[in-house]
Amino acid sequence: MADRWYVASALSGREDLAELNLNRQGFHVWTPRQTRVVHHARRRREKRVPFFPGYIFVSLDVERQRWRSVNGTFGVHSLVMQGERPLPCPRGLIEGLQALTDDDGIFNGAVGLRQGDAVRVISGPFAELVGTLVRHDGAGRARILLQMMHGEVAVAMSVNSLVPVASN
Repeated sequence: MADRWYVASALSGREDLAELNLNRQGFHVWTPRQTRVVHHARRRREKRVPFFPGYIFVSLDVERQRWRSVNGTFGVHSLVMQGERPLPCPRGLIEGLQALTDDDGIFNGAVGLRQGDAVRVISGPFAELVGTLVRHDGAGRARILLQMMHGEVAVAMSVNSLVPVASN
């Protein structure tokens, strides 16, 4: 049996500690991250935080590796289980998420979308409308210009609601 990706529940705010300790034991770990803007004492700074707070992904071969040691690792609460065995992630899910990370390891659903691209809205009140991407930030928000009411209307929405328009 080959390596599969599994989800481990990390202690609150301890994803970095769990990842460090699992790496020390020889496990391959991936924690998708995002950039958040933090305001404190009149200062603004960007901080890298987990995209899925409280969870990390561990690559395991449960037939050959000592997977139970993951549950005893500092920073890890436990693997997500199905009965007596860890529950694997669907094949291709983690690889698809990894493809949406940039070179700095920051998860960005807008990877591949650039300013000026034609996009189609796939959900919400503007579903199926086509517009032009004006900009998107690392926090998952986008501003697009929609063609409606005999002009262009600027709308802010989630990047996850957009797909690129296929060029013919």
